[in-house]
Amino acid sequence: MEGGFHGGTTDGSAFRQCFSLLWNNPYVLRLAFSAGIGGLLFGYDTGVISGALLYIRDDFKSVDRNTVLQETIVSMAIAGAIIGAAIGGWMNDRYGRRTAILMADFLFFIGAVIMAASPGPSLLIVGRIFVGLGVGMASMTSPLYISEASPAKIRGALVSTNGFLITGGQFLSYLINLAFTKAPGTWRWMLGVAGVPALVQFLLMLFLPESPRWLYRKGRSEEAERILRKIYSPNEVEAEIQDLKDSVEAEIKEKQSSEKISMIKLLKTKTVRRGLYAGVGLQVFQQFVGINTVMYYSPSIVQLAGFASNETALLLSLVTAGLNALGSIVSIYFIDRTGRKKLLVISLFGVIISLGLLSGVFHETTSHSPLVSTKTTQLNAYTCPDYSLARETASWDCIKCLKASSPDCGFCASAANKLFPGECLVSNDTVKDLCLGEDRLWYTRGCPSKFGWLALIGLALYIIFFSPGMGTVPWIVNSEIYPLRYRGVCGGIAATANWVSNLVVAQSFLSLTQSIGPSWTFLIFGLISIVALMFVLICVPETKGLPIEEIEQMLENKALHLKFWEKRADTSEKGQGA
Repeated sequence: MEGGFHGGTTDGSAFRQCFSLLWNNPYVLRLAFSAGIGGLLFGYDTGVISGALLYIRDDFKSVDRNTVLQETIVSMAIAGAIIGAAIGGWMNDRYGRRTAILMADFLFFIGAVIMAASPGPSLLIVGRIFVGLGVGMASMTSPLYISEASPAKIRGALVSTNGFLITGGQFLSYLINLAFTKAPGTWRWMLGVAGVPALVQFLLMLFLPESPRWLYRKGRSEEAERILRKIYSPNEVEAEIQDLKDSVEAEIKEKQSSEKISMIKLLKTKTVRRGLYAGVGLQVFQQFVGINTVMYYSPSIVQLAGFASNETALLLSLVTAGLNALGSIVSIYFIDRTGRKKLLVISLFGVIISLGLLSGVFHETTSHSPLVSTKTTQLNAYTCPDYSLARETASWDCIKCLKASSPDCGFCASAANKLFPGECLVSNDTVKDLCLGEDRLWYTRGCPSKFGWLALIGLALYIIFFSPGMGTVPWIVNSEIYPLRYRGVCGGIAATANWVSNLVVAQSFLSLTQSIGPSWTFLIFGLISIVALMFVLICVPETKGLPIEEIEQMLENKALHLKFWEKRADTSEKGQGA
């Protein structure tokens, strides 16, 4: 997140100072909290769809077995976010940060209402696009507003909390999902509730000022000074006003020169080119190691591991959301102690091990699936037609039963033990109720397995290792690695690469699990993680504590640094003292 970390300013003492200043100046707390709701909205939308999708599939049969349609419902919000981020950048400069946040809230609220009221998947997708537009605008505007409307001493700490609010929003979405599992309309409530914080933020922002930096850039210096006098103490405000004037003048000059920047010029400049390799590569790998398959589809993954109930899948997925929120706090503590590169390497080692475990668990789950019983029961009248017409039924197991498609079939597990042979039956609400009425479990998306808990351990380990490293470091490196003149355009390129990669993964995960199975899907993510680890070791420099000039010199002289555990003698020491 832009502006989230600045050298060593986000350690424990910085946060203590932050809370002390906020206590003494509630106005700053109002500004930061009100804008921070944007991060909460971002996180909520990311997490809520994972649980809502379970019930959307139950309500709309056209969605249930159509994985491409499920992926589209999830990923259209990401497509909207890509457009929203682009529009948000223009709107921020033209109309101001506050106006951009108000527009993001309006779009998000409209999207939430459309989703909650949608009679079918088509209108649901339209609502997802509206929500995505709001998310894209809020994701870039909220941290920017907080950064520009916060005292310099606590700016880094306040902007860092935006990342925690995103993961906190994801955790909140799982709690909301669980709260509405028994309510009529389930998924409509889950998606509709998202409009409440958007409405709250809209109302709060109506009574808050514009960013003082933006006001100065637009020549409205008196308004900017009035706001700064509320933010800073009397003995600090004059110096801050002068610093802001100097900074805005320098920024305007820089922008005038950066307007002449072209992509060809970027790629011809060695330091920028090498910085882009590292920055864009990290953003792409952040998505391609599979994080948003876990965040968007974790309840579905839990069901694939053998947990049939929607409520159970949501409850168990709550653990991953909680660990993700915890990981963002851990990252704040370790980022300036361990260093960016070492944290990335440790993170990817753990991700590789976790994905290997998940691949192995799902291989065992599919290869040890319960057989289809040949016994006669009162449910035989609903036997799956594909099974009845098969010449060789001895080889039929739960996995083969769930792949039947004329019509779709489900697996009714044995009442004695879910791992014993069960029945392959036509999948509809009547048969489901008959199966559950006999105190048996009904499976349509995964099969009973004794290895399910290992899959949960694998998911938990994945989040524990991913969140503090690959979850946050790519954004930090991108805020540090580019020369100041090129930072805006290069940061935009890297952020766009992240969103596009996110879209690709979200739009393909369920199709991959259906065509090649979850075991091979996680194995592919594991192999990509190995490539990512080699990329980090070879192409990503350690930027911890280094001023921009030394990072530029490092990239100019040497792009590769295989021995990541060794300090760069002079540069590192000089950087630490800078």
